[in-house]
Amino acid sequence: MYELKEQPGLQAKVLPGECLEHLKEFQDSSINLVVTSPPYADQRASTYGGHRPDEYVEWFLPIADELYRVLKPTGTFVLNIKEKATGGERHTYIIELILEMRKRGWLWTEEFIWHKKNCYPGKWPNRFRDAWERCLQFNKEKKFDMYQEAVMVPMGDWAKTRLKNLSETDKVRDNSKVGSGFGKNVSNWVGKEFVYPTNVLHLASECGNKGHSAAYPKELPAWFIKLFTREGDWVLDPFVGSGTTCVAAVELGRNSVGIELKDEYYQLALANVEEALRVPAQPSLL
Repeated sequence: MYELKEQPGLQAKVLPGECLEHLKEFQDSSINLVVTSPPYADQRASTYGGHRPDEYVEWFLPIADELYRVLKPTGTFVLNIKEKATGGERHTYIIELILEMRKRGWLWTEEFIWHKKNCYPGKWPNRFRDAWERCLQFNKEKKFDMYQEAVMVPMGDWAKTRLKNLSETDKVRDNSKVGSGFGKNVSNWVGKEFVYPTNVLHLASECGNKGHSAAYPKELPAWFIKLFTREGDWVLDPFVGSGTTCVAAVELGRNSVGIELKDEYYQLALANVEEALRVPAQPSLL
């Protein structure tokens, strides 16, 4: 049984082998945040074997069940996953996975979009290149730990004109005319330097040679780590690859554990995490 106990200094563990087998050894309700990017359908076949779209849900559900068990009631699971086109149309395996996870008790709380702002052009006979990926947020309960102030962004140029001449309507809560429940008081933003972000993350994809076939940018897990955890919390990535999630956690003062199947990447993750541990963690706002 893996016991994730508080102790002096940061802890960052990387475990080799199948994530499902390791997860069975974790304590119940011991993890604050799971953030991961597993092999997508039919992807990374040469390194991880690949999983066909029609088989993906069956493969992933036992892992999702274990993640549900080890996640704290106030914790969050963020799943970075990408669409797959087969036979000239989008496959529905992601939608099917969401529906099956909801049947197993997961709440599909939010969906973030990672916009790859440096994506290069491309086309196929009936579509264009994807420049985005899903980051699905799941929770066990409706009330969960979330620190929105940690990811606030600068106000932006829109405020220079929008807030310059406010109407009387802008100074009160203006409820939606179509009954959507959305309401706003624009004047609340006068004088503020920072605002809350949207659910679209504009991040460049990882272009440097990180020794991994599908490395994602460190800024991606870091953003969710800041949003859903505090210093000293535990972050888990069951498909840790080159160790990006654990490195981001270390740099933000969080404890972490990663699991990696392929030995080559496991060794790379170990080296990256050990290097990160030698550098003092960045001070947190929370």
